Amino acid sequence: MTAPSSPLLIGCAAGFSGDRVDAAGPVVDTLIARGGPAFLIFETLAERTLALAQLRRRADPEAGYEPLLDDMLRPVLARCLQHGIRIVSNFGAANPRAAARHIQRMASELGLVPPRIAVVGGDDVSGVQHRALLREQLGSAIDNIRMVSANAYIGAEAIAAALDAGAQIVVAGRVADPSLTVGPAMSHFGWRADDWDRLARATMAGHLLECGAQVCGGYFADPGYKEVPDLHAIGYPIAEIGSDGHCIITKAAHTGGLVNLASVKEQLLYEVHDPAAYLTPDVVADISAAQIEQLGPDRVALCGVYGHARPASLKVNVCHEGGWLAEGEISYAGPRAEARARLAADVLRRRLQGLSLRVDLIGALSIMGDDAGHLLAATPAGDARDVRLRVAATHADRAQAERLAREVTALYCCGPAGGGGVRTSLTPRLNTLSCLVPREAVTVHFEMLDALQEAA
Repeated sequence: MTAPSSPLLIGCAAGFSGDRVDAAGPVVDTLIARGGPAFLIFETLAERTLALAQLRRRADPEAGYEPLLDDMLRPVLARCLQHGIRIVSNFGAANPRAAARHIQRMASELGLVPPRIAVVGGDDVSGVQHRALLREQLGSAIDNIRMVSANAYIGAEAIAAALDAGAQIVVAGRVADPSLTVGPAMSHFGWRADDWDRLARATMAGHLLECGAQVCGGYFADPGYKEVPDLHAIGYPIAEIGSDGHCIITKAAHTGGLVNLASVKEQLLYEVHDPAAYLTPDVVADISAAQIEQLGPDRVALCGVYGHARPASLKVNVCHEGGWLAEGEISYAGPRAEARARLAADVLRRRLQGLSLRVDLIGALSIMGDDAGHLLAATPAGDARDVRLRVAATHADRAQAERLAREVTALYCCGPAGGGGVRTSLTPRLNTLSCLVPREAVTVHFEMLDALQEAA
């Protein structure tokens, strides 16, 4: 087949669960104004997001997908379908089928022709049928945990297959972040699953998109050093991908932020362990010879990316219950505030024997300290006049963790002078184990929602 000559436009309207829900509008406006083939992606998963989603699904079988799905998608769904902009996202989280049904209801409420929705599955390996596989990789560590979720990072092939089958919307769970871009490119250009150079280039385009506003100046601005205009109205990115996989990164029109060499370099290297071998389920990308060029305002080209055969294994994250996190805070202000906060911390240490405390003097010493309190103990007391004491501890036993909240509250009358503004919280913790499993042990597939409903 002859590859299309016009670039494929892929806009990203979310970089994590909880991202801004008004991001998609300007992106869709720009895609429509540009014309031509286009996709809209939402990247809404992180390592703990799936476990939290699984807990919601336990409480409600129809929950477990991105809680902001309606707010993110409803404002743009009609325009996307009207203009042929297809949507791909991992906002299915722990329950892609329920997310797909929600989108179908949303379309009906908006009076739209029912869209063709595909559901990608296979990433969930938490079932009893997978327990032997996980134990083989993790050993006895898995025997002593209460598992919440286990998900493999799957790749782009099922997304591409669903699009090839005519899906207008593809809902997935834990696909790798760049695969949300690779799948549309594979389908649109007809690339083979072993076209390593093109897949690697699309992977890095997806890597630049996957964190949403970051490549447009978010998590980047530093006044006086890295200025970002109109950060309050930052735009979200759009990639123009050619048939050879090379891309140009730009952003939604009439928005704040910027796309320049520095913002692209930072995002290109973000979370990359080895520039010569960035491992993904689709390909091993090599950016050691990559080049970027500023083509104009908010337009940066990336080239020089090459690919190698994909890994034989897939990464799996196993999230499990990890006891309780207790936190307590109290403020001290005025003369000798820091000394009073340090004295309060000492009182808590003496009262909370058996708990390993994390102590932060917010306003004097916090972020630069460590959990063991080494820097706090070694740093001479200063004269900070506005200090928020934060103390935290973890414990498997809820009753033991609750001791911290009681003792911080007791500082009102039992601690140093002038303490106030106590807040305490108790939160269930999630811990993570990671391993690699053979690719062939994970069965990835897609299904059309109408077919699922007919089967039901």
